[in-house]
Amino acid sequence: MIRSALWILAGVVLGGIIHIVVILSLPMLSATAAWDRVSALGADKAAIVLPAARAGAPNPLRLDPELAYAVCKIDLRNGPGTVSGTLPQAFWSIAVYGRNGTIIYSTTNRDGIGTLLDLGLFNPAQTRLLAEQKLDVAEGLLIVEAQEDDLVVVVRLAPPHPEMRARYEKALAGLRCGNIPT
Repeated sequence: MIRSALWILAGVVLGGIIHIVVILSLPMLSATAAWDRVSALGADKAAIVLPAARAGAPNPLRLDPELAYAVCKIDLRNGPGTVSGTLPQAFWSIAVYGRNGTIIYSTTNRDGIGTLLDLGLFNPAQTRLLAEQKLDVAEGLLIVEAQEDDLVVVVRLAPPHPEMRARYEKALAGLRCGNIPT
C-alpha cells in the first residue's frame, strides 16, 4: 500500500515537472518560429512589404488585416542599423524586436515624429563609440540601443480607406533599411 502511494506520488511529481518544463519552453519556441518565418521572407537589409491578411486564409504571423506591414532584419554585427523613409500622414508605428520576440523599442508618429522616420539602431559597443564621437551619424537620428545584434523591425501603417492601401504599401516599399557605413 505504501509502495503504491510512493509510486503514485513520484508519478505526480514527475508529471508536474514535465508540465512546467513544457509550459516554460513554449514561448521561447514560438518566438523562434516567428524569427524563422521572417527570415524566410528575405528581409535581410531591405524592407519587405507583407501581403495583406485575407479572411479565411492562413495568417501565421497574426497580422491585422486593416494594417499594412513592412519587415526588415538588421544584424548589428555589420555596423549600426538604420531604418528611414517618409511615411503618410495617417497613423503609423514602428517596433524593434529581438530574436527571442522581445520588444526592444516601439513608437508611433503620435510621439511628435511626424511623417519622417529616421531610426538608428546601435548595440552597446556602437553606442559607446557614438558617445565618444567616433561614429558620424546624421543629425536628427532617433537613437535606439539594443542589447542584442539580431533585430527585426516592423513598420505598420493604418490606411484610412481600403482604396488607399496600395499607396501605403508603396510608401512602405520605399523604406531604406540596413547598416550605416562605418
